[in-house]
Amino acid sequence: MDAGMQKPQGLSYEEIRKTILEKIPAEVGITRIEFEGPRLAIYTQKPETLVEQSHIVGEIASIIKKRIVIRSDPSVRANELEAERIVKEILAEAGLVQSNFDPSLGEVTLEVEKPGIAIGKNGQNLLEIVKKTRWSPNVVRSPPIPSMTIKMVRGYLYGKSKERERFLRETGEAIFRPMYQQSGDVRVTFLGAARQVGRSAVLIRTRESRILMDCGINPGTSNPVGAYPRIDTEEFDITKLDAVVITHAHLDHCGFLPYLYKYGYHGPIYCSEPTASLMVLLQSDYLDVTSKEGRFLPYSNEEVREVIMRTIPLGYGEVTDISPDVRLTLHNAGHILGSAQAHLHIGKGLHNVVYTGDFKYGPTQLLQPASIQFPRVETLIMESTYGGLDNVTPDREETEANFVEIANKTLVKGKLLIPVPAVGRAQEIMMVINKYMKEGKMTEAPVYIEGMISEVTGIHTAYPQYLSNDIRDQILRDGINPFESDYFTVVKQQDKRDEIVNGGPAIIMATAGMMEGGPVIDYFKRLAPDENNALCFVSYQVAGTMGQRIQSGMGSAQMYGQNGKMEIINVAMKNYTIEGFSGHSDWRQLVNYVRRLHPQPKRVFVIHGEESKCENLARVVSKQRGIYGIAPENLDTYTVA
Repeated sequence: MDAGMQKPQGLSYEEIRKTILEKIPAEVGITRIEFEGPRLAIYTQKPETLVEQSHIVGEIASIIKKRIVIRSDPSVRANELEAERIVKEILAEAGLVQSNFDPSLGEVTLEVEKPGIAIGKNGQNLLEIVKKTRWSPNVVRSPPIPSMTIKMVRGYLYGKSKERERFLRETGEAIFRPMYQQSGDVRVTFLGAARQVGRSAVLIRTRESRILMDCGINPGTSNPVGAYPRIDTEEFDITKLDAVVITHAHLDHCGFLPYLYKYGYHGPIYCSEPTASLMVLLQSDYLDVTSKEGRFLPYSNEEVREVIMRTIPLGYGEVTDISPDVRLTLHNAGHILGSAQAHLHIGKGLHNVVYTGDFKYGPTQLLQPASIQFPRVETLIMESTYGGLDNVTPDREETEANFVEIANKTLVKGKLLIPVPAVGRAQEIMMVINKYMKEGKMTEAPVYIEGMISEVTGIHTAYPQYLSNDIRDQILRDGINPFESDYFTVVKQQDKRDEIVNGGPAIIMATAGMMEGGPVIDYFKRLAPDENNALCFVSYQVAGTMGQRIQSGMGSAQMYGQNGKMEIINVAMKNYTIEGFSGHSDWRQLVNYVRRLHPQPKRVFVIHGEESKCENLARVVSKQRGIYGIAPENLDTYTVA
């Protein structure tokens, strides 16, 4: 190693290898030790020995400060057909639904109806599977609603197992490469979302690393300069980018991500497990809708597949090296399924950054509130969507009562159209409707659900551990699927719309939430001229979107008709907005989040809000003792350490 070259955070590879060989008994038969993305993989001929004596692996992990996974050498694994036969025998009483093999990792994901029985007392069934097949089992509860997206992602990765294995190895080598400089000069550059909502992208640089936090689009504009992150700036060099961290799946945070692969990025993406599925679904849908509307496509489905190949999912609380001097930990953000706050630990205690993404510091039926406990934090980068002094939403009880009143009033003669983002808000509203109809407080009527909502709901049921404690327990402990109801009808064919529109009172939930395309547009054109109908917004409307213009009282709308010609739609239907369902924190929650954040940061960058809201929240934050509040502009760069 050159004199000027520094080790990464911990031991060198040779020191790690020596420690492992000293601690693990020779009879285990280690065949190779290699980096696997942010983890260290130990391949052995007898993995069951280390499963039984797990204290050995724990001891090694505490010494080398790396996450370790035990893999069986491919030469000792049973072939997949034989392994599946053995698994079926062992799990005969567990209700095995599906086995998904991953040859690149030597893992088999087992979807079962009864996870507890599948695992067995003290994990005996899992150990037996390892002994007899030499595959590592991962038991998950079979989702009540199957997801085609999850099935597609698993199938694609299975077909690309060799490429995936090579990618993980190369990523690991890059993460644990020697450092050429001491950690320092931590700089933050805002490439989007500064004094605006949309195209979130924040670049964090050290002397050694380049980490991009989110990479979204601005749905409120078609002007390329304002629609996409400013990656044209000299501060951003795609050839030096080490990693991308995606906080959640909404397009204003991940919609531009595949573009990076179109122009030369080959590195990893880190996000939560649900986000890995949801963002691929939303990116693919974005391409589909954009193509149908004849608009510019910034990337293709080929780049979306690159996203699948190079995404490394993480669980909340999982500390992960993502570059030689940066460690990442994801924490619950409470915004949508899998939404995360990203904690970056830079250098050996040099600096700590928390990037909130979008967060909800308050209760909902769907998710737990955002976390406020971190090991250390000097710099906080937070959203301010509702950062105005008057952005105080009603409490949850009042919000739901208001929604029930609007529904009951509309359902006397008309139809209630609810534009919803497919992810998060749709599932929240479904639960509210089901609850109040069951209790007899809301007029019973058909509830038609169209767009990606059903597929997204399936992904929700696949990851119950990311939902609120109540819903998680219903799914995992009680075997109840709270997203299914006799009131709900999933609309699978467009020709059903005529029947719905011409039928009696009903609730229609359709995507997209900001009315920028999707089935909600067709329903709106048909229902808007009738004053008995109503439109109810339950999510934030970005400035410039169709939803925001209608919300502001637009009396007529220009839209393309079925014949492809422009039509003028008279808007006579009532227009309601209920902000209490938002997945964003309101003014009080934003302020309380900063006050209660532990430990307290030294500086707070306020972004992801209209200019006046960013400035307002930054001023209020600055009044707190020892905190410096800043409302940066796009392309601003700050040195924080």
